[in-house]
Amino acid sequence: MTGMIGKIHDVLRPDRGPDVDRLLARIDALTRLLDAAENHLPAERLVAARTVVERAGARLARSRDHTVVALAGATGSGKSSLFNALARQELSPVGVLRPTTGVTHAGVWGPPAGAAELLDWIGVPPRHRFIAGGDEPDEALRGLVLLDLPDFDSIERTHRAEVNRLLGLVDLVVWVLDPQKYADRLVHRNYLREFGRHKDVTVIVFNQADVLGRTELSRVLDDLRHLLAGDGLADVPLLATSTLEPASVDPLRTVLERAVAGRQAALRRLAADLDVVGDDLAGLLDAAPPGTQVDSATTRRLVDALAASAGVPVVVEAVERAYRHRAALHTGWPLVRGLRRLRVDPLRRLHLSDADRPADPAASVVAATSVPAPNPAQRSAAALAVRSVADEAGAGLPGPWRDAVGSAATSRLDRLPDALDRVLATTDLGLDRPRRWWRLVQLTQSLIIAAASVGLGWLVVGYLVRVLGLPPMEYPMVGRVPLPTLLLLGGLPAGLLAALLVRPIVSVGARRARRRAEQRLRAAVADVGQEHVLAPVHEVLSHYATAWEALGQLRSGR
Repeated sequence: MTGMIGKIHDVLRPDRGPDVDRLLARIDALTRLLDAAENHLPAERLVAARTVVERAGARLARSRDHTVVALAGATGSGKSSLFNALARQELSPVGVLRPTTGVTHAGVWGPPAGAAELLDWIGVPPRHRFIAGGDEPDEALRGLVLLDLPDFDSIERTHRAEVNRLLGLVDLVVWVLDPQKYADRLVHRNYLREFGRHKDVTVIVFNQADVLGRTELSRVLDDLRHLLAGDGLADVPLLATSTLEPASVDPLRTVLERAVAGRQAALRRLAADLDVVGDDLAGLLDAAPPGTQVDSATTRRLVDALAASAGVPVVVEAVERAYRHRAALHTGWPLVRGLRRLRVDPLRRLHLSDADRPADPAASVVAATSVPAPNPAQRSAAALAVRSVADEAGAGLPGPWRDAVGSAATSRLDRLPDALDRVLATTDLGLDRPRRWWRLVQLTQSLIIAAASVGLGWLVVGYLVRVLGLPPMEYPMVGRVPLPTLLLLGGLPAGLLAALLVRPIVSVGARRARRRAEQRLRAAVADVGQEHVLAPVHEVLSHYATAWEALGQLRSGR
């Protein structure tokens, strides 16, 4: 017995309690993990962690001067009798015909007012609270709140549900076993094994030891230790008690006195809960963060696919033809320039001309373009590129996070077509003003036509003079050719020659305009891809990195 008491002191001594600041840091880390994982992981995988955070906040906000201990056991284990023995008075009713505890009773050592808020939170109604200790209160247990729980093997589901609820709230659990049910599979599989990671706040009591002889008791206790080792509770205190032998209850009383004196049970329980959820969440965050940037080659393929789906090739082709068309209107041979005006501007046909572009590109409503819709092959290529982004970004991540990355990559696909069409409608294609050299050529053509017109008019006047019988006009001569004739016959081919000479320059300018428009459109499409595909993926990866770091802090603070 002395050796057992020494083990109890070692397990429950105050100087081994968790550091409060470190515990709060771990709770903060778990909170950050949950915030980062929210909306990315199935809600049911985070329920236990959220429960721990909520319980930690609620428990730490309430009395640190009280230690809540629960007596949990099966029907007939004698925990109510043990409860009364510890309280030294009849507080919890003991069954006669069929031993069973249907409601939770609470014994409070010390003024009940201080524990009222704590018991309200736990959910023990005032009519089931009692002041323990009798006429001579045990000051060594001052601050103890002892709960006698319903039987966890009760046929009443509400009883089992109440036990499960309270086991998640108390600071320390005393499991009361008996000779008949100590090896019951229900006890070990559903309860004791679940507390394998809460050994610091677990005590096992083998009650009704008086029904066994010394040799038989030793054999049964050895068997029970073997079973507890299988449950992960090899090192927890194991006490043999009998309410018929008051002295046998003293070791348990010593355990409770130590727990109350140290005021560490609540912190130990929270620390154990954090250990449990940290281990459970480790499988969801077992890979180092891959970074938040997607490979440049994958990004380029995405932009290529989105550009093709948006109709960028059609638009840049129209830009090149529009450049040629508009250049011809300014630099072409004036005698046929009017015919050019009968043709529709290629950009106007697509509703992408200067007049169609909104004055404010940030306007909430922008008219749709007439760019042809993507064909099935282009749509499939775009979907495949988006999937490639998700596959690359999620490679190496745990399954739920890979799914989250995939969902993020496709979360805004329904808005992509409108966003891409808006890009085509609002991007400056670089053809809003005529080129300066166009105006120079146009001025030259105008001068040539003016000269030809002067020559023609001069010759017409000379002809009318002869028709009227007036003395013929004397034309200035350039060599052997009259000047009016030279102006007329030289001006017409000179204008045609000027138009032909600028055509190669127009072709070069058209190709440059095409490249410039393609660069601007691809940049705008890249922005759309960033906003609608890459940004959601980066957000998930960033949240994963935050959650992974928080998990490391949660687990390293043990």
